[in-house]
Amino acid sequence: SPDFIQLGSSHAALVQPDTKPKGCAGCNRKIKDRYLLKALDKYWHEDCLKCACCDCRLGEVGSTLYTKANLILCRRDYLRLFGVTGNCAACSKLIPAFEMVMRAKDNVYHLDCFACQLCNQRFCVGDKFFLKNNMILCQTDYEEGLMKEGYAPQVR
Repeated sequence: SPDFIQLGSSHAALVQPDTKPKGCAGCNRKIKDRYLLKALDKYWHEDCLKCACCDCRLGEVGSTLYTKANLILCRRDYLRLFGVTGNCAACSKLIPAFEMVMRAKDNVYHLDCFACQLCNQRFCVGDKFFLKNNMILCQTDYEEGLMKEGYAPQVR
């Protein structure tokens, strides 16, 4: 299971004047800044807590950082390196692990591919879609097929 932490307000601390300066786990220098970060039971300068791949800062409150194989990573790089890739059920092309997807039962789709496979109508939040013979259908196409063939509904 992934090792990740969500940075909350308790992870960013105001340094008290009477507190002995702490060493930064990133650069090994003393933290003399007004603020310091605490993550993974270590202290960091705000600029030193960053992704090992893309160097983006991970110290913003509410951001998530991931650790694996002694690396500290942002979500995108963690998924790129350690996530599971798959294939889109509509176009059969590869879906990178870091990409947002839509799911219907065991099928996974690119966001752009998640549309009625007969009329290409894109779905909006709250729209009903139907899965028939592993095809995604809009309500209109599903009901037309239902009248022609008389198949049982599988509302999703």
